[in-house]
Amino acid sequence: MKDGFIKVCCATPDIRVADCDFNTQQILACIRKAEGSKVIVFPELCVTGYTCGDLFLQSTLLEGARQAIFKISKETADLDAVIFVGAPVAVHQTIYNCAVILHRGEVIGIVPKKHLPNYKEFSEKRYFSEGKPEVSWIRFGETEVPFGMNLLIYDEQMESFLLSAEICEDLWAANPPSAAHAQAGATVIVNLSASNELVAKRDYRKQLVTGQSARLYAAYLFASAGEGESTTDLVFAGDNMIAENGTLLLRSTPFSNQTIVTEIDLDKLTEERRRNPDFASGQAEHYVRIPVCLDWTQTPLTRPVSRLPFVPTENQAEQAEEILMLQTMGLKKRLVHTNTKNVVIGVSGGLDSTLALLVAVRAFDSAGLDRKGITAITMPCFGTTDRTYHNAIDFANALGVTLREIPVADAVLKHFSDIGHDASLLDVTYENAQARERTQVLMDVANQQNGLVIGTGDLSELALGWATYNGDHMSMYGVNAGVPKTLIRHLVAYEAERTGSDALKRVLEDILDTPVSPELLPPSDGEISQKTEHIVGPYELHDFFLYYTVRYGFAPKKLLRLATHAFSGTYEEDFILQWLKVFLRRFFSQQFKRSCLPDGPKVGSVGLSPRGDWQMPSDAVSALWLTALE
Repeated sequence: MKDGFIKVCCATPDIRVADCDFNTQQILACIRKAEGSKVIVFPELCVTGYTCGDLFLQSTLLEGARQAIFKISKETADLDAVIFVGAPVAVHQTIYNCAVILHRGEVIGIVPKKHLPNYKEFSEKRYFSEGKPEVSWIRFGETEVPFGMNLLIYDEQMESFLLSAEICEDLWAANPPSAAHAQAGATVIVNLSASNELVAKRDYRKQLVTGQSARLYAAYLFASAGEGESTTDLVFAGDNMIAENGTLLLRSTPFSNQTIVTEIDLDKLTEERRRNPDFASGQAEHYVRIPVCLDWTQTPLTRPVSRLPFVPTENQAEQAEEILMLQTMGLKKRLVHTNTKNVVIGVSGGLDSTLALLVAVRAFDSAGLDRKGITAITMPCFGTTDRTYHNAIDFANALGVTLREIPVADAVLKHFSDIGHDASLLDVTYENAQARERTQVLMDVANQQNGLVIGTGDLSELALGWATYNGDHMSMYGVNAGVPKTLIRHLVAYEAERTGSDALKRVLEDILDTPVSPELLPPSDGEISQKTEHIVGPYELHDFFLYYTVRYGFAPKKLLRLATHAFSGTYEEDFILQWLKVFLRRFFSQQFKRSCLPDGPKVGSVGLSPRGDWQMPSDAVSALWLTALE
């Protein structure tokens, strides 16, 4: 449970219809498979079977179900988990379809189903009464138990852990109970279901579960009835799902009666809710809170953690096209608004300027402008290699834009002479003078053409401050401002794959193969000597840190743990720790560069624009974050 992670389980036991003793043993067997899980959810009416029909009206079955609950409770008395079991519960002369909640040998609450289906094949209204939100206390065995929909399970040791339940059809309703549960504070919603299988229903059910988890900023645990139910009219597939904030973490194989176990991240859900005013105060005044005490242990991680959180994992081509379109339409609007038919881009043969030029071409094509209005300028200087020089030229020619070569070495040397700088001293002045000279050239050529300078710097560089202030830091529109380095590589690879030009494909593939470098230091034997990732660290690590720092506000120790898990087998923890410290120092110290950024489009959930996404004082100190890692 440390770092906000908690292990959860959805289980579909093998059952026999109306055989409570057999079903009890199967439920207990599933519980043993869920070792380490803090929340265990079983299907709707699993103690008896969902398809008992008029047998639900038999006192023998109702008593069998009650005794089964007592047995399961007794057998799990030493288990550190909250268990939800589906069973019919008789309250005086009324029967309810219920989720019975067990913890450490006790029944701690009973949640009745509110929305009862009235299908031709199976009408629950024939047997059960509708549950009410209001909580009353009923006698169940030898104890008084809270009974009602508005129950919240909580653990004082983990403030972000609040647990509520709904049952099957409740999710299908226009106003599911889980919406109120979430606004009352519940971060984990469980659903005990007996959703039968039909053609195409599986996809629809997934949309419901993932969609509800997204709307509620919650984890949603869906356990459904499977093989063993009567097939008189319906078939059940045991479709178990664990979703978190719109993402399906794990799903069972259909028709397999599986027990699925993974971890949910409560810190992530809490951070999302802090940003949403709908969850600002919690509306729990009509809820009964039930305390539990779970062991405070570190949950081993088995859930996958993407190394590249900015890079799409599904529908990659479609999402790449969408990102490129966002960049394109941002630039197109600026061109139309300023009535500009000319833009200037510095091309280096590197990834960033490559993507910027690809976007500019798309924007010009979309606006019906001549590509010759795009002036790509290569500005060789002390660090330029033959490889990047020729790639820049070949790339511009393949796109049919205007190409200009303006060497800047003489101008930089003259500047060194003017300011009294020794040209043999390869320090920050040596490097930044080149970057600023290049920016001056771009700005002045843009003035000549009554055009705009298109910035090439990316989100990763902005996070690290890896940009020369008033050099490549500045432009008139930064098309890559919302795109991190790992995503730029993905987008350029997408363009290389889709192009119909062999010449363009060849040069894009070579650019992708070229080490990332500002090329501000002289080459070594004709090869790039200044490799950015040797200086500031791997961009895949920094993009990982950036995503979870800005998007979710994770603490440094959690960042380290997640990165160590994600990059297991590639980087050791000490190596990750070294670059995490670098990231934090640079992220704080370089805010002054981000405070005066040019306009540029946001394309994903993380941005660093000072006008909206990231409003941080330039004088903020990183000490607290770095101390947390010591």
